[in-house]
Amino acid sequence: MIHFLFLIIAAVLIYLSCEWFVNAVEWLGKRIKIGPMAVGTILAAFGTALPESIITLVAVLGNGAGQKDIGVGSALGGPLVLATIAYGITGVAFYFYLRRHKAMHFLQEKLQYTETGMHKYFGDTKKLVHDQKWFLSIFVFKVALGLVAFSIKPWLGILFFLAYVMYFWNEIRSGHGGEHGDLDPLLMQKHKKSPDNWAIAVQTLVTLLVIFFASELFVHQLEAIGPMIGLSASLTALLFSPVATELPEIMNTIIWVRQGKTSLALANISGSMMIQATIPSGLGILFTSWMFTAPLLLSGIITMIAIGYLLALMHWKRLTPITLGCAVLFYALFAALLPFVSSFSL
Repeated sequence: MIHFLFLIIAAVLIYLSCEWFVNAVEWLGKRIKIGPMAVGTILAAFGTALPESIITLVAVLGNGAGQKDIGVGSALGGPLVLATIAYGITGVAFYFYLRRHKAMHFLQEKLQYTETGMHKYFGDTKKLVHDQKWFLSIFVFKVALGLVAFSIKPWLGILFFLAYVMYFWNEIRSGHGGEHGDLDPLLMQKHKKSPDNWAIAVQTLVTLLVIFFASELFVHQLEAIGPMIGLSASLTALLFSPVATELPEIMNTIIWVRQGKTSLALANISGSMMIQATIPSGLGILFTSWMFTAPLLLSGIITMIAIGYLLALMHWKRLTPITLGCAVLFYALFAALLPFVSSFSL
């Protein structure tokens, strides 16, 4: 019972700290003159993904084979959760946002089937398409590497770091445009119209620390609860641990959608996916054999299918809150197939 209590406490802490984090990171983006989209793709994504990258680094540098497996699983599980659950929750949250604000004409009329409609409600979908195509090309390459063994493979991990440097530089260079608009007061200085720089920095760093430790607490409780409900340690790690580590990104999207900033929520997911496709993967390729088991390959295939589904929605102009919400079904498919493929060997 105590594990369930700590699980709830950790989830509440993550949500509240994410609310303070997104408040601070928007002010940070405005102060350093980065456009609103780059706030989502770079600042927020890097901040919430940094703890996971550190966890992956510690895991792959460990002496035990089990630790290295956890590191590789994290590098595959993170993108899967973002491509399915995170996008799906964004669609569901946006659906209820539109209902609450009586904007249901978007769901009832053919406006959602036009590029103008998608841009009005989801922001720049061309930017999202570009990011997801870039992610997919990197992801396909890293999955392919997990199926073959050759002597120089570890050195290819450096290419993944370079890929993120290129993405980062492109986002910073093109992210100076756009207006932030009126931001909510910094929660640490509610009565100041223009907060102090030190307050922005302190609120950003402190909330990141809380997110990190609360996420760790959440993961440990899931690891304890899994066997209690009859799941093996490996199934718990593959099914629930990635969800726990991606919880800050999911909370960020809910908060931004609730504020009517759906484009920022989508940018946060796509930016986080770029980090997950490069930094943890680069570490895994450098410091492990990077050879996939059947469950890991399944997670990679489902991730690619989910991204293909998203790209198809935008290509055929069928992106709506409902169709985006259906992305979560791909994670359900993964969960349903996982027990069957766990006994397979590659």
